[in-house]
Amino acid sequence: MTAILRDLGIDRMTIGERIALAQEILDSVAAEQPREPLSEAKRVELARRFADDAANPEQSVPWGEVRAAALTRCV
Repeated sequence: MTAILRDLGIDRMTIGERIALAQEILDSVAAEQPREPLSEAKRVELARRFADDAANPEQSVPWGEVRAAALTRCV
């Protein structure tokens, strides 16, 4: 462990707490990064997907169902 980790008390955190801290740090860095504008191809694809979703709402699968299905495949 480096001195800075000891000085900040990070060495006394649980593994879960350290992972959560690392994620918060990464999220804070990502939030400060300028986002590049979407390419024209990506804009067209997004518009197509939005239009398809609006025209066929019965085909949409809620995120909770997608996530649950993905998690069951990981176990």
